[in-house]
Amino acid sequence: MKKLKTVMVSAAAMVDVDNKVLIAQRQKDKFMADYWEFPGGKLEDDELPNQCLVREIKEELGVDISDSCFTPITFTTYEYPDFSVIIYLYICREWDGFIQAKEGQSLRWCRPSELFETKMLPADIPLISYLRDTVS
Repeated sequence: MKKLKTVMVSAAAMVDVDNKVLIAQRQKDKFMADYWEFPGGKLEDDELPNQCLVREIKEELGVDISDSCFTPITFTTYEYPDFSVIIYLYICREWDGFIQAKEGQSLRWCRPSELFETKMLPADIPLISYLRDTVS
């Protein structure tokens, strides 16, 4: 049995005052283009998951979450054909600045229950039920 490389990812459920969650659409030149995902990204060497999340949210959305309330809520694992992924999901309800698509990606706010009908990355799908039951 071939051992797959494991990629660790930090992702954020950015929740607005109406309890809608922000998702981002993967760009055409990325793996699984046009699928939707929770904002975040891969951990760099010697980087903790929370440090990764602060960096990725600043790069992708242009907002600062380093001094706000974000907390880990769950994690999941998934095996794609060529690699495995571990996703650490955080919830964030406060940030400094205005969210904008800094990398040209499409952004959308939606209710957690609407995510079931959205073309989400397969690795993110197990997180939807947890968000539906947690965000209200």
